[in-house]
Amino acid sequence: MKPHPHRQKPNTVTFQLPTYHDFWNPNLRGLHQSEREAYQLIVEFIEQEQMSTADKQNFLRAVEVLSGAVHAEGNGNMNDYYPKATLAKKIETLILEESTEILDSSVRQQAMLCVVALSQVNPPFHLSEILDLVSAGISSVFSLPLIMPSLDRRESASLYLQMTQALDDMLQALVMDNMDPNMLILENFLEIILPWLTQSDKVHEQTRALGTISRLLRFVCNFPTLLHMELFSMTGKLIGILGLFCLNPNHEISLGASEALHYLSKILVLQRSVRQKTVNILRNLQKNFRGEWFTSMQNVTLFFRKYLTPVERADVIMVTMEGMTSTSRDDIYAASNMLEMILKYSIPEIGKVPEIIQYIYFHMNSITETTAQKTIKKTLYLLSQSYTDEVILTLFKIEDQSQKEVCKPWEILASFPKGCEVIMKHLLQRLVPQQPPQDREPSQRAEISPLIATRAIHELLLESSEQMEVQTLFSPLFVALLLRASFLMVAGNAEMTQDQQHVTEWVDPVSSTVKALKTLMLSSGYGNLESEIEKLGGWELLVDPERHYDGVTVVARSLVMKNCWHNRPIFGLLMRMLQDPNCTNHFTALVFLMELLQCPDVAAIVDDFVTHILANWFNCKEPATVKLLLQMTEVFTKHKNLERRLHILQPQVLNCCYSSNGDIVMETFLVLKHLVEDLTWQYSSSFLIQLTFMLEPFFEEESEHLRLLAFQIYGSLLAKVKRRVLVFPLRHQILNVIVFLVLHLQDVNLDVAQTCQVALCNTAALLRWSKLREVFTKEDVFTITGALLQQETNKALWFLKQCVALFKSTQVPIRQAAVWFAGQILQTLDLEEMNEMEEAYAALRHMKRDPDPMVSCLATQTIHVLEAKEKLLLAKPPTSCFCRRRPQRGHF
Repeated sequence: MKPHPHRQKPNTVTFQLPTYHDFWNPNLRGLHQSEREAYQLIVEFIEQEQMSTADKQNFLRAVEVLSGAVHAEGNGNMNDYYPKATLAKKIETLILEESTEILDSSVRQQAMLCVVALSQVNPPFHLSEILDLVSAGISSVFSLPLIMPSLDRRESASLYLQMTQALDDMLQALVMDNMDPNMLILENFLEIILPWLTQSDKVHEQTRALGTISRLLRFVCNFPTLLHMELFSMTGKLIGILGLFCLNPNHEISLGASEALHYLSKILVLQRSVRQKTVNILRNLQKNFRGEWFTSMQNVTLFFRKYLTPVERADVIMVTMEGMTSTSRDDIYAASNMLEMILKYSIPEIGKVPEIIQYIYFHMNSITETTAQKTIKKTLYLLSQSYTDEVILTLFKIEDQSQKEVCKPWEILASFPKGCEVIMKHLLQRLVPQQPPQDREPSQRAEISPLIATRAIHELLLESSEQMEVQTLFSPLFVALLLRASFLMVAGNAEMTQDQQHVTEWVDPVSSTVKALKTLMLSSGYGNLESEIEKLGGWELLVDPERHYDGVTVVARSLVMKNCWHNRPIFGLLMRMLQDPNCTNHFTALVFLMELLQCPDVAAIVDDFVTHILANWFNCKEPATVKLLLQMTEVFTKHKNLERRLHILQPQVLNCCYSSNGDIVMETFLVLKHLVEDLTWQYSSSFLIQLTFMLEPFFEEESEHLRLLAFQIYGSLLAKVKRRVLVFPLRHQILNVIVFLVLHLQDVNLDVAQTCQVALCNTAALLRWSKLREVFTKEDVFTITGALLQQETNKALWFLKQCVALFKSTQVPIRQAAVWFAGQILQTLDLEEMNEMEEAYAALRHMKRDPDPMVSCLATQTIHVLEAKEKLLLAKPPTSCFCRRRPQRGHF
């Protein structure tokens, strides 16, 4: 060991340490003489700022000797002799003091080997100490000028090779944590090395960086266990960078990147592949070691799909996109080619989608090269297909926060017609969200709300230039947006509050939905339809809470008036939706359908299945829905195909007559009135006959309006009946209600009385009662009843039954006429028949207690007359055993 130049005994190679050192540090007593001398040199040189090359070399050898001595102790600790941190700092300083212009000494090499020796002894280096040493070593070595082997520079080239090896040894020693490499430390090393590769414009610096990375990764490959591999976050970035440099036009750089990529791939295979496949994969990798760039790109594509995590894949994409913003055409070409290859087929799961979209948004305009532009647009397109929700959320977030538009992402997305269609279909699912299966775990990715989906549809439609592509989705988009507007009108703006983080203040959910609906029409070539709805005020009605459904009617009616080609597809979608009995927007669908059914093309495709779906909705408990269905029934009389299927709805319509809701009953009779006016006997004879039987209880309704409707319906029925169809049971029922018609000539409602008179005339015409027809026209009730009884004496019991039923009428004049007519009938009976009429007698006796004195008096007088007649008949003996029998009367 060379002595320090300032020592007192320059001719002495070794020296005796002062005794006070022994006393101060008793650990020195166990050292050999050479080791004590090394310690003394360390003490002498550690504080010196200016040192010659020889002194530096002596100091470094001394540190190595002392490190060896401590290491030999087994559990020795360097701090027992000299603070290890101080030594590390000194070594770092010595490395940094070396010239980066020329390589003329072995100090760098010795310093790095000295670090290797220190790393073998306790205490371990702190991470900050390790990184300082590595940073110093890297910058000192990489900054050296290019050194090529030659006869005149043989010594420098050899020294450089030794120094490179020493750097590798230092990095390998420092990356170890006990017996295994620590991947978190390796990650820190790469962060120091990579700028020399990516930011330098000097080939020899890039080559040195690649070589160092390659040899460090090759070293790590030899260990089956890598500490903190799951926390190593540089994989994606490193693959991206190495993949780009594999495409570098410089052969040396490309070769170095290929080697480094090979070893990184090997690490991934060993750590992430199934053991049975590991050998084959490694054999294939070795076969392509130092392969051409195409082979390297194939490996990158393979590992991108099979061995990288979603976040690592995102890092690869980010690296390639950063390459596209380079000023070098070679870098842009490499980045474009690499991104094109890794995204050539179906895109795997990708992480950091918002970060990727933000980068594209803010850097699109700076990418001017044609191929790169196409590639970056394709990337946006592929991500929007696989991660529609995240892409759209990110775009809106950027646009809402950005003061000005940097690029036009919606225009890019709309420029891919098929891709735009895929996105639209996804947005449709978000407009009408489906319940996820119970066994499916909730997604960790962001999902857009229906409001955001509406905004996205509007933006895409504004940019869409392919009218045919939009038309293919017109029907589902139209239905979804219209139902969405209706839902918002019912549910309010609660959703707006929930989604406030993604919505600007000016956005109104209903207005934005209607705006999207208008844009859809314009984009689909229905500008005239949009103008028609505007002229009729339909758009304003849609956003009016009180008249929203009027707006739905106007929109639907406009589609019918303009004979829109999509009427039939829209009809089909609405019917499929109505198959679900829990459909939330059924009322809007039914309002729209009622108008669509008036379109001949739509009416022609209605079948029994569709009609049964509508019939099932009569079971709905909402009165508004039932009333709407009743009104829709009228439409079935406007088209022959619909009229043939009206019988499916008729039972539900008739059931509504007995509803507990008075409004529904009233609406039912209004519908029945119109149905009877429009129906033909050819298709609806059974329904019309059934209706004649159903009406009878409603002739005595307290509601004058409802009673009038019942008689009007019956009158319309009679007007449709022809003599050739007047057979049982229709003839029976006509006779069964004739007294109701006669006595209601006394109805307090003059319209009812007038309707009954017309109905009586029609009855007389059907039954060929020519004499009675004139009586029905001119005479009063009492005259009519007498004439009726005189002509149809054999139906007296039939008439009596009807009179008894009318005893319960709420109208005094009708009860009075009913009691009078019943008395007239009873007086025509013989003794045997009178004995069989006990029920009628009981009813008549009950009428003596009628609250109206005239009715009560008339009932009392009638009973007296009948009693007197009965006594007379009982007192008068029969004149002959063979007396002539009376004509048989009608059945009671």
